[in-house]
Amino acid sequence: MPRAAKPKAEPVPIRLKRNDLVEVITGKEKGKTGKVLKVLREKNQVLVEKVNMIKRHTRPSPTTGQGGIVEKEAPLMVSKVMLICPKCATATRFHMTVTAEKKKSRVCRKCKDLIDG
Repeated sequence: MPRAAKPKAEPVPIRLKRNDLVEVITGKEKGKTGKVLKVLREKNQVLVEKVNMIKRHTRPSPTTGQGGIVEKEAPLMVSKVMLICPKCATATRFHMTVTAEKKKSRVCRKCKDLIDG
C-alpha cells in the first residue's frame, strides 16, 4: 500500500529578514540564539546560524574534493523562533508600522522602539 502524501504547508507571511538576531523558543534547541542566514518563505522555515546542526555524509567529487562528514544547519519552522530586539536585548514580539517617510518598519512591543528603519 503506498504511503499517503504529506500535506503541503500553506505559506504564511514571514516578517523576519536575513541577518536578524533570533532566539529559539521551543524544541531541543530552545534558548539558543543566532543570525538568520536564509528565509524559506514557501516552506515557512528559516535557517539560523549554528542552530539545529545536522551531519551529512558526502562523497568525494571534483568540485568538493575530499568526501567525509559535513556539519551544516537544517531549517527550523518560523514559529519556533522569535526576534531579539536590539534595544531590549530580549526575545520579543513586534508589529509593523508606517513611519513618517512612508516606509514600513518593525516596532518592538516591549520598548516601543524601531527595530529597523
